[in-house]
Amino acid sequence: MNKLTQLMILYICSLQILRAQAPAPTDIDQILPMRGLAIPVPSVQGLDTFLKFIENDLAPARFNTLILRVDWNYAYESHPELRNPNPLSRTDIRKIVDTCNKYGIRAIPQINLLGHQSWAKTTFNLLRVYPEFDETPHIRTEDYTPFPNPDGLYCKSYRPLHPDVHDVVFALVDELMDVFGSDFYHAGMDEVFYIGDDHCPRCSGRDKAELFAGEITKIRNHLALKNRRLMIWGDRLIDGKTTGIGMWEASMNNTHRAIDLIPKDVFICDWHYKRADLTPVYFAMKGFDVASCSWNTPDAAATQISDMIDFRQRSVPETGGRFQGIIQTVWAGADIFLDLYNNPETFRKEEFNQTEGSARTLKRVIEELKKL
Repeated sequence: MNKLTQLMILYICSLQILRAQAPAPTDIDQILPMRGLAIPVPSVQGLDTFLKFIENDLAPARFNTLILRVDWNYAYESHPELRNPNPLSRTDIRKIVDTCNKYGIRAIPQINLLGHQSWAKTTFNLLRVYPEFDETPHIRTEDYTPFPNPDGLYCKSYRPLHPDVHDVVFALVDELMDVFGSDFYHAGMDEVFYIGDDHCPRCSGRDKAELFAGEITKIRNHLALKNRRLMIWGDRLIDGKTTGIGMWEASMNNTHRAIDLIPKDVFICDWHYKRADLTPVYFAMKGFDVASCSWNTPDAAATQISDMIDFRQRSVPETGGRFQGIIQTVWAGADIFLDLYNNPETFRKEEFNQTEGSARTLKRVIEELKKL
């Protein structure tokens, strides 16, 4: 062994010793940079309660990210035909954003793009008003039966290759981004089962991974024109068969290969609700910033927080910095959720439903964050 090799070995060993002896970070922004909640926007009637929730619950627990699923609940000027009845106004949204800004919380808007264009027997506004965008017009939501069903219908998707669809959705995105003043946008993109359908004249026969990656990239590039960044759920980028994770929290229709086809600045929200799966490591190793996302299982959420802190501390800086933190999710309406959350005495002692589970889990996440 020559002298240069000996010196290199000594240097590497000394780095490892110093790293092992280095104190753990104490600032919460270093320990867990992203501390978020993803929740639908409230109704007009529930707005004041929601603002108090930000001030009295999220701010003291040092939440710094609030992803607000707006979808059609805003008084869009660019496409007023897509508004829900009694939508939030620009003034309403600004009240939420201003309250967030007061406490150092980044407010991020979300409209579900590509998938989740329907739920059960209801077709949502985009495909109802513009049926030509429907990837599967031959499948009627009115005929929906509980999944799995003969049509494989969970949620509808729009046609990513339709020449007019992005003129509409990007106008909505730009309008929301302007009113929120945000540098991040969440596009959803989860649970996309309908893509490249055999009956679609534009998408049939095409590689599903390339279609999915193309849509992500198109959205990302549009946002990048104004220095805005894309967030998506990560499930369609995980191989459901190889990992054994399955069709809900991962992909069984080959969209997972899109992970090697999309820009690395896409932020991945990696959701697993019953278990703290270790897939954040997969995304970080692929070069993506990632946050673990919890929902209705308090112990799993606590483990996800612990794992993310551990990953940051034990990884080399290039990888460790990609483990961004935790995002608790809420899938009930904000008004219903907060009524339950604010009245924990109504929690049942035995088995609880999913909304109650998410309320319990948020309380547990707040407890864990306060420990930091």
